[in-house]
Amino acid sequence: MCGIAGMVTKLGRSVPEGLADRFAQKLAHRGPDGKGVFEAPGVLLVQARLAIIDLLTGDQPLHGPDGLVLVANGEVYNYRELRAELGEGVFLTRSDCEPPLHLYARRGLAGFDVLRGMYAIALWDPPRRRLVLCRDPFGIKPLYYVETNDGVAFASEPQALIGAGLLPAREDAAAVDELLQLQFTCGARTIFQGIRRVLPGETLVFEDAQLVERHRRPALPAVRERVSPADPLALLDHVLEDSLDLHQRADVPYGLFLSGGIDSSSVLAMMARLNERPVLAFTAGFPGTEVADERADARAATRAVGARHVEVAVSEGDFLEHLPAIAAAVDDPVADYAIVPTWLLAREAAKSVKVVLCGEGGDELLGGYGRYRSAMRPWPLARPLRRKGLLDGLGLLRGGGGRNWRAGIARAEVEARAQGGSRLIRAQRVDCADWLPHDLLNKLDRCLMAHGLEGRVPFVDVDVARFCLPLADGLKVRDGMGKWILRSWLERTLPEARPFAPKRGFSVPVGEWMSRHGDRLGPLVAASPAVAARCHGEAVRALFTHPRKETALAAWILLYYALWHRRHIVGLAPEGDVFHCLSTAA
Repeated sequence: MCGIAGMVTKLGRSVPEGLADRFAQKLAHRGPDGKGVFEAPGVLLVQARLAIIDLLTGDQPLHGPDGLVLVANGEVYNYRELRAELGEGVFLTRSDCEPPLHLYARRGLAGFDVLRGMYAIALWDPPRRRLVLCRDPFGIKPLYYVETNDGVAFASEPQALIGAGLLPAREDAAAVDELLQLQFTCGARTIFQGIRRVLPGETLVFEDAQLVERHRRPALPAVRERVSPADPLALLDHVLEDSLDLHQRADVPYGLFLSGGIDSSSVLAMMARLNERPVLAFTAGFPGTEVADERADARAATRAVGARHVEVAVSEGDFLEHLPAIAAAVDDPVADYAIVPTWLLAREAAKSVKVVLCGEGGDELLGGYGRYRSAMRPWPLARPLRRKGLLDGLGLLRGGGGRNWRAGIARAEVEARAQGGSRLIRAQRVDCADWLPHDLLNKLDRCLMAHGLEGRVPFVDVDVARFCLPLADGLKVRDGMGKWILRSWLERTLPEARPFAPKRGFSVPVGEWMSRHGDRLGPLVAASPAVAARCHGEAVRALFTHPRKETALAAWILLYYALWHRRHIVGLAPEGDVFHCLSTAA
């Protein structure tokens, strides 16, 4: 896990002086264990390293046949199998990221198709003056690029491209509409004008700094027919054990983010089986609030398997103190209130481990969300995903607000219908296209990397998806419950996790915390230049000073957006708490 950046210029042009140092400075939080640089005429590759595998010889850039050079962010989990296939004699290091060099040398771009892991790769091919950018199929690891008059530049985070002076920080209005209505943004377009995402599973090829090829490796398999295996729980057990075994490959200590839910409890159960030492689990809770506190459930599960358990109490004071720094870290914005406990868990876990496994992806791959059950209903009762914007109907937006905020979701729906499958499978595809990479995984990456911590997601795996997606709907949703097959497996494996107990859903009491400060927050958020440009001030103030449970999410989104805009567009450092930052937001 690292941060990468670089630039390839057009013929006859030079890389800007000092760019390597500026990139390294902006990405230092992602890689506190070292810096690597490759420079040649018109070419720059930079890596900030978080050392996880091959601590002694795994520094990057990595060099291969015919002058190939590679920098990468992430982990190639099947590196041992690939090394055996390619022959140990060709390798110069023990790094998990060296096999892609030799696969490319032998098979070209098709070599990336056999990688299993989470990765963002930049490879320089000197004979062809070719830059290859490649991202894992689910988009677990981020990668962004910008095309300028001088050439093409890339980085693990947009703020590295902006902070290095390659382009100014300007908002894309349509992406802001998406953020406010969805809490994330869709597709290749980011919220910053000129900066684009390498899409999940995408490989881009630039020759002489011009985009010449674009390929896409799908994360989810084609589903010709739904399957009902004779012994689905035994097959699921094998799939989970294989994925967890690969995801635990590391030369440093690792732990687990554990909620009281099904997904992370399943990861705990399998980790306990595979590890001789007790699993180290971290759980967040919200004492003294109205939301469900999952620490008791997590405590029961860890006690059953003999795990070590660290509980992190998240308070109103933590929320007010740390939210400006959190918004500053999540430069590709995600207005998901789970960023608060994720940030604080990462801060605590980084004191003990360098890697944590997480349960993200279980809902998407095994049909866990209530919205999937709504989508499964027959016409005309079926409901599309995210049919209503989060700020709609509240009288907040000037001029009715952006009316095309759902375009990205609509594109994903069209693509999902074209690939066929049941209504449930189509809904799963829509979520895996944008919600999973651009909200959940993006949030996890930024909150953990801000603390030099690697996050791994064993459910978000191509082999797990190959098994899960084609399963018959009844193995995913049964008796009004999602993830039926996973619940059944967990009932056998770790019954103390109470997998068939009613799902309460994970929530963060941001509404409670904001309501106690509404008289102060309302005028400050309304006066934010970002919010004032899009919302009616009186309506914003009323949202905070007369709080209701049904409008708490809208208030949270506007508070987050005001802080995000202050840092990433205005350029002010996140000094002080929420009140101090908002009062100096001009």
